[in-house]
Formats: sequence, C-alpha cells, structure tokens
Amino acid sequence: SQLEERLNDKKEQLLEKELILEEITSLSDRLRGQAAEGRADTLDLAKKVNDYQSRIRAVTRKLMATISELSMYQATGIKLAAERDELGEDVEEARERLEAGEAPTADAEREWFRREREHVTLQLMREAAKETQKVHEEGVDAVATTAETRPNAYIPEDIGIPKPYGSYAPFKPQEPGSTMRHIRKPQPKEVVI
Repeated sequence: SQLEERLNDKKEQLLEKELILEEITSLSDRLRGQAAEGRADTLDLAKKVNDYQSRIRAVTRKLMATISELSMYQATGIKLAAERDELGEDVEEARERLEAGEAPTADAEREWFRREREHVTLQLMREAAKETQKVHEEGVDAVATTAETRPNAYIPEDIGIPKPYGSYAPFKPQEPGSTMRHIRKPQPKEVVI
C-alpha cells in the first residue's frame, strides 16, 4: 500500500513531467523554427549590407577619382591661364617693339641675324665657287699650296739666264723637330795615325 502510493505518486510525477516535456518540446520547436527563419533573414540582411557596402566603396572610389581629375584639370587651367597672360604680355611687348622699329622679340632678332649671316656665308661660298670655276676654266695649272716656294732653277755666272736644276734639285733639310732635344750630339772620335 505504501509502495503503491509511492508508485502512484511517481506515475503522477512522471505524467506531469511528460506533459511539461511535451509543452517544452512544442515551444522549443516553435522557437527553433523562428530562429531558422531569423537566421535566413539575417543572412539575407548580411548579403544586402555587404552589397550596399561594396556599392558605397565603388561610388567612393569613383568620387575620389573624379575629385582628383577635377583638381588636375583645375591645376592645368591655372597653368594655362598663367601661360595665356604671359603670352599676352609678350604680344603686347612685341607690338610696342615693332612700333618702335625694332625686332618683335630678342629671339626673332637673333634668328634674323643668324639667317642674315647664313645668307652672307652662302653668297661668299657661291662667289668662291665661281672664282674656282673661273680659275679652272682659264686653265691655270698652278697648285694652291701654303708650302714655302723652292727654287727650281739657278743662274750660272757665265750665261746669266736661269737654268733649271732638273731631277737633282738642292736638298733643303727640315727644321729639327721637338724630339731632337732627346738625342745626344755625336762625339767624333779622334783618329790617331
């Protein structure tokens, strides 16, 4: 009897625990389903966030590129404006110099003098070529040289008119060169008889 009561108590406790287990199981299943749905939603949200972040990075890069391009164009514009002002000043100065009767610029003046010099040089070269042509046409056999002229004839005392040396012209030694200072003069030996 006491044993049966204990058994019945245990059965009741077991039934209560089974009911609690069923309730907890149904609740946990429901929560598990919600968690799975939430996980899928979270994954979708994470994908969307990553997509938006990559778009933001791409737009930021494009923006930075556009800004740097703009700054480059601004720098080029400033440089070109300065160049325009400088060229305007040069044109104004050239106009003033032309009105004063001078060359428009120093470079133009140098170029003019250079061309004038070339023209004069070319004229001189043409004249020299004409002279050379004229000399050749006249048939003068004189050889143009800078060498010292040598006598090719002598005047004998008995005749009084020049007589050519022929193939045995007198020998004229050259000036001693700079290396001669290193050569000793010969010491002639005395001949004993």
